[in-house]
Amino acid sequence: MRHASKGNVLGVLIDATDYQKAMEFVFDAAVEKRGVAISALAVHGLMTGVFNREQKYRLNHFDLLAPDGQPVRWALNLLYNAKLKDRVYGPKLTRKICERAEGGGFPVYFYGSTPEILGLLRKEINKTWPNLRLAGMEPSKFRRLSVEEKQELAQRIRNSGASILFVGLGCPRQEVFAFEFREVLRMPILAVGAAFPFLAGAITQAPAWMQSVGLEWLFRLVSEPKRLWRRYVYLNPAYLFLLALQALRLSRFAPDGKSPSEELLYG
Repeated sequence: MRHASKGNVLGVLIDATDYQKAMEFVFDAAVEKRGVAISALAVHGLMTGVFNREQKYRLNHFDLLAPDGQPVRWALNLLYNAKLKDRVYGPKLTRKICERAEGGGFPVYFYGSTPEILGLLRKEINKTWPNLRLAGMEPSKFRRLSVEEKQELAQRIRNSGASILFVGLGCPRQEVFAFEFREVLRMPILAVGAAFPFLAGAITQAPAWMQSVGLEWLFRLVSEPKRLWRRYVYLNPAYLFLLALQALRLSRFAPDGKSPSEELLYG
């Protein structure tokens, strides 16, 4: 069962949702033990679907794609009069889910990032949500998994008793992971991007005012220029140009993608 009210933004179907609705969807799936794929998608993640038809297919078969970036929220408001007052920011959504999971007794599992980041994250979780049940934490292998490794990983997560799985592999690997593991894990799988290092305190977040006006990308670019310059110098202008074409009805962006020819098994 998918979340309601998706809007086509450059051919990628984004949900016009907010934190409350997203959380309700996550916990309904956790209670019902349904495997659902969820991502908080910013411009970079959306553009991976624009330029890759197989990735577009994956994204458009997600159960929930929340507008993580302000420019994605603005697009929904511009094109569909969604009247969204805020984005659904991955790190903030993760915090909200952890808070509710602590009170409701939902065990959570974190997969991805490095042992160092997970160690810091565990300390932060124990300090902020001392009663949150940590079913497990496992770092990324930073390579493709074998079929056997996928099955073993899925079995470890199932055996942990987790109700909710957070995945922090970076975009687009984490969305591929959520798409490919949804059928073997009966729980919500959330691709939450940089939430792991942000919550762990390993990376400084942009000031709130920069986030509110859509300038978080600039803060991150200045903080990590070597890693991020290509993403923002090329993708942001391309996004704005294509969005203008869609808004002016000069170009149509079909949501049909191409069914993946193989599993990528990112881990």
